[in-house]
Amino acid sequence: MSLSLILACVWALIANVLAMTPSKDYHWRNAYILVGIGIPLLGFVTWQNGPWIGLVVLVAAMSVLRWPVIYLGRWVKNQTKGSA
Repeated sequence: MSLSLILACVWALIANVLAMTPSKDYHWRNAYILVGIGIPLLGFVTWQNGPWIGLVVLVAAMSVLRWPVIYLGRWVKNQTKGSA
């Protein structure tokens, strides 16, 4: 297993542990930190293992951080709806 996949597994483990801890801001601060670390890590995974493995890791990360993805989708939908 490559270093990038090991780091991605550690990222997923940390994300799951953070999700189990109590939070007053509904874990948004944790999500920002995880996204900030996860985007370069996703690039590293894709660079070392190819685009298909990178896509699998992207889908796994999106399943962990589903609410930021949902809010991003709603924001994009509202932005495109207003311009049409």
